[in-house]
Amino acid sequence: MPTQGRSGLQDGTLVSCVERKLPQVTMLFWAMKTVAVTLGETAGDLLGITFKLGYLATGAVFLAFFLVTVTAQVRAGRLRPALYWAVVLGTSMVGTEISDLMNRGFGHGSAPAGIGYAWGAVLLTATLALVFAAWWRTGQTYDVESISSRQGEMLYWMAILVSNTLGTSSGDWLSDDTGLGFRNAFLLITGVMLVIVAAHYLTGISGTLLFWAAFVLTRPLGASGGDSLTKPVDEGGLGWGTAWGSTALCAALTALVAYQTWHLRRHPLPSLPAPVHHRTGLPQRPNGAAVQPPEALPEQAPA
Repeated sequence: MPTQGRSGLQDGTLVSCVERKLPQVTMLFWAMKTVAVTLGETAGDLLGITFKLGYLATGAVFLAFFLVTVTAQVRAGRLRPALYWAVVLGTSMVGTEISDLMNRGFGHGSAPAGIGYAWGAVLLTATLALVFAAWWRTGQTYDVESISSRQGEMLYWMAILVSNTLGTSSGDWLSDDTGLGFRNAFLLITGVMLVIVAAHYLTGISGTLLFWAAFVLTRPLGASGGDSLTKPVDEGGLGWGTAWGSTALCAALTALVAYQTWHLRRHPLPSLPAPVHHRTGLPQRPNGAAVQPPEALPEQAPA
């Protein structure tokens, strides 16, 4: 029997679409993601280490920022680059503090008093697997460029938060516990990223799998980049410090957001089909504002 739901689907025929809430995955996306997570690293060090707030207090500040921005993002009717990247930044900052609190314990130093980097990475990998299992059971699409349901977007942000936290722990584990050090860990992660890019273009490996692998790895890549900016010259850095490093990265992210906003105004993203459960076909609550597809609009009489 044909059904009509809030999705605007009837007999499998599209009668409505929804505004896109998440950006397309392009080179600009990865550049902005890397800058955002690098800023998350340096901002966390600025408050937690330079200002000696400690992981718990810094985490509380960043958690409040994340909750405010993600709530505004979920309620928004369309993609707003400044808001979207503010949430990504929030997940990076919160993820850094969660990882440090788990792995190192309370305080603002680097002495291990927590569960350690290796166990932190194992625990967070298991948590991410549980998020994806829940994602599958809810019937949402795994295609991050096609998410158009409210539930799908909330799972997306959960996965991003855990991914950025996992990226912090895995990066710390590589650079510290394995003995690779900052520079060799950076080179290894860069090599793996190049392999992922090659796999995307040359193999039939799931794009979703490659996306999340790259998403996790850009976090330690950003952390390495942040260290390159803020660490003293005698430690292989540029010596900018956490304050100037964070300022420079904030300016870079702001410029990229402004460019993306301008580009979207000139080249708006196409709307998405109204969401349905990928197994049952039942309509789902959309995450963006409903729009009428061009083919459904009445033709205007000639002037």
